[in-house]
Amino acid sequence: MSRATIVLAAAMALANPLSAQMSKSDVMSFLDSQEEHLTDIAMEIWDLAEVGYLEEQSSALLAGELEAHGFDLEWGVAGIPTAFVATYGSGSPVVGVLAEFDALPGINQDAVPFRSPIEGKIAGHACGHHLYGTASSAAAIGAAEWLRQTGNPGTIRLYGTPAEEGGSGKVYMVREGLFDDVDVVLAWHAGDRNSASPGSNLAVKSAKFRFSGVSAHAAGAPERGRSALDGVEAMNFMANLMREHVPQESRLHYVITSGGSAPNVVPDFSEVYYYVRHPDPEMVRAIFDRLVSAAEGAASGTGTTMEYEVIGGSYSRLSVTALQEVVYENLMTVGGVYYDDQEWTFAEALKNELPAAPELESAAEIMPFEYRRTNASSDAGDVSWMVPASTLSTATWIPGTGAHSWQAIAAGGTTIGAKGMMVAAKTMALTAIDLFTSPEKVAAIRAEFEEFRGVDFQYDPLIGDRAPPLDYRASLIGGR
Repeated sequence: MSRATIVLAAAMALANPLSAQMSKSDVMSFLDSQEEHLTDIAMEIWDLAEVGYLEEQSSALLAGELEAHGFDLEWGVAGIPTAFVATYGSGSPVVGVLAEFDALPGINQDAVPFRSPIEGKIAGHACGHHLYGTASSAAAIGAAEWLRQTGNPGTIRLYGTPAEEGGSGKVYMVREGLFDDVDVVLAWHAGDRNSASPGSNLAVKSAKFRFSGVSAHAAGAPERGRSALDGVEAMNFMANLMREHVPQESRLHYVITSGGSAPNVVPDFSEVYYYVRHPDPEMVRAIFDRLVSAAEGAASGTGTTMEYEVIGGSYSRLSVTALQEVVYENLMTVGGVYYDDQEWTFAEALKNELPAAPELESAAEIMPFEYRRTNASSDAGDVSWMVPASTLSTATWIPGTGAHSWQAIAAGGTTIGAKGMMVAAKTMALTAIDLFTSPEKVAAIRAEFEEFRGVDFQYDPLIGDRAPPLDYRASLIGGR
């Protein structure tokens, strides 16, 4: 190398603090420099609170950010207008990152430490998906910057995955084969602690059961009526009896989404929306089939007719310890969440709204590495049976906060949520770098995955062959 070339290289390194030998510390510094901008994106998605399959602005915000950093975009994948795939780099390994951005209907809250719903708002980010999508995009951007600066081979691919809350968006993307060439997938979730332990959750299948009857005057001519609501109530009664005769790990829950409009009119239409859960997807299928039989019996006994529509379904998570070990090491490097004085005041006030909340200092701690199972479900489960997929939780909420609560929305709408988001972004970016630079780690992860999954595994999605239910939340916003 000539002296002129050396001088030029040194000058370029001084001009660009991210040198060609970009380290993990450089990547964390790069992400730190983006924190204010990333927080703005997350809080805009928090404010939008768009529900499943209708997240046009939220997905566009994240996709636009990725495109601005050199990612190639593919929109509308798997027949879902708000789903996208963003790719940077080339060659192996291919590291995928999952990004969610849908909100939960029926609950909303201002970013204050006391109950304060926002008038007119139909949904809120009670599961932290505004942070999820933003942190995942940030991690992908950080990994792409490392690839750009180092010239290392490898591909980082961000999956924009809509409708996790009951719509099973990722399942359609898996079914479409979008993960078939991926070596490892990285994912995370908002939470009240920092953890990268291996573990699993529950498989789930959901459906809307619709009963049709005959309307009549409920007082003047009740004998002429056949109540669709009676059909729903008879089904619910049998389902509640069935709870005693299913494995104890099972979960059945429902809401009546339509029960009639006036007490003096026998309703000719009624609908109930069910979830069935269990750790084993095959047990979910079996319990669901029994639920269908109960619905058929209810229709027969009440003189109504019944039809049902499967809305969602996902596998339980398959956990790979070798992958979680890599994530855990990087989480230990990044560290937990520390509150400043203003955040501490907010957290103390919000803690008073929680039952038996642990000490706030635990937000800074990393939980021990040990197997854990939760009773929640996620469509990331299907991904984990097709490709090794990690899990990670960071303290985006104050300790003791549960998902799907107004307290989660409140904390997630503040810098407390943003700090946890940045812990996740850094941890996943550093993990991607480890996978890019260590073929032996990728090989070990893949070997353990194949062993756990079994040579005879055949993927059979719980949703069957139905198309994505793009309108399953449409009634919430005026029939769109």
